[in-house]
Amino acid sequence: MEAQRALVRQVGDRVAESQEALVEGLVQDIRAQIGALDQEAAARSLLEASITENVVAAINFLRQGIEPDQLEAPTAALAYARVLAQRDVPQSALIRAYRIGHQRFLDHTFALLDDLPAADRVPVCVELVRLSGQFIDLICEQVGRTYERERDRWVASRSGVRQRWVTDLLGGGPVDRAAAARALRYPLDAVHLACTLWPAARMTTFDLVAAVDDVRAHAVSALGARAALVVPTDEYEARLWLALPGPPNAPASPSSSTSATASSSASGSGSAYLGAPEGSPLHAAFGRPGTGLGGFRTSARQAARVREILGTRLGSGAAAAPLWVHYDQAAPVALMAGDLPAVRDFVTSTLGALAAAGAREAVLRDTLRVFLDRHRGHAATARAMSLHRNSVQYRVHRATALLPHGERDLADDFNVRAALLAVHWLGDAVLATGP
Repeated sequence: MEAQRALVRQVGDRVAESQEALVEGLVQDIRAQIGALDQEAAARSLLEASITENVVAAINFLRQGIEPDQLEAPTAALAYARVLAQRDVPQSALIRAYRIGHQRFLDHTFALLDDLPAADRVPVCVELVRLSGQFIDLICEQVGRTYERERDRWVASRSGVRQRWVTDLLGGGPVDRAAAARALRYPLDAVHLACTLWPAARMTTFDLVAAVDDVRAHAVSALGARAALVVPTDEYEARLWLALPGPPNAPASPSSSTSATASSSASGSGSAYLGAPEGSPLHAAFGRPGTGLGGFRTSARQAARVREILGTRLGSGAAAAPLWVHYDQAAPVALMAGDLPAVRDFVTSTLGALAAAGAREAVLRDTLRVFLDRHRGHAATARAMSLHRNSVQYRVHRATALLPHGERDLADDFNVRAALLAVHWLGDAVLATGP
């Protein structure tokens, strides 16, 4: 028996050496096989953290011979279960992920046993099946209880009730609009501007609620909104809808309000967008204003796309301060950001050496982007970037020289502009990864 335990510990050591590949494969498998868990960047990050900590816990369970009654689910696994409960993701999707993980873990582990003598391999495999099954059962029981408790709490809360109505409204199916409007205390026949809010740095739930309420008050005042609806997505994120002033059939835009705070667009066009209140610790992703229930849904969907872009950009470390971005600022990128490998191929083939992930290339890309957006005006670019005109000319010349065909690529610059915009919003995720 002691010899068998020693072999199991040895197997645990081997799995630890290939832990990174195992986690990466698990993340890909679960996202591919369980659509409900293939969500936006923030949720994917929580999924990856949960998988990583579960794999580490399973390895330690094998190596250290932990008693089953002392086994505790990892913190990230419990946090992920709570988030799924808040987002109305079925518990069956969560448990299925653990079953997929169990099978993948065994497949990965068995592949490491080929050099063991047959007399040792069979009993070790049997013991691994027993221990891993025990581990999965105990962890599933704990995360399942956590999910159920959080789900009961969330549904019983006012936020949970609002979220269920909003989920029905966004689902696209039949819904009693009058009942929804009464329950939400929000006019669904208005012109809606949707926004997704999330913290730029770690903060408590209490502080997040206070910050979201500050944004709500600021937006209502700046835009003269008729009403506002705040619905937490989970404990890390909230959605905000604003019912803009004017009749439902009137065109509306945040830039049409004279009291709106201006923030520069990505292209530097100077259009006015709702800006953050001073000192706000939140990122914000806005959709376009839209009318009626269709506008309620479309604006939220656009805000979610901008949220996905910023999640990718922030994940690459491209920004530290809170960002407030409107759909119009990044619409072309929002439409193609769902397939990052394809965007990366487009960027690298279009920009050539200018797509390298270096500080020098980043400066040249940014200068060329602003230059093309300013209708190739050196003076206008210099003013926008607070540079000397000669510096702009030098940078544009160097950037152009790095394009695959030099100046010929700028004869029809649509692709170059699109590629530069993609890099601006998506950051290192779409740059060349190496030779």
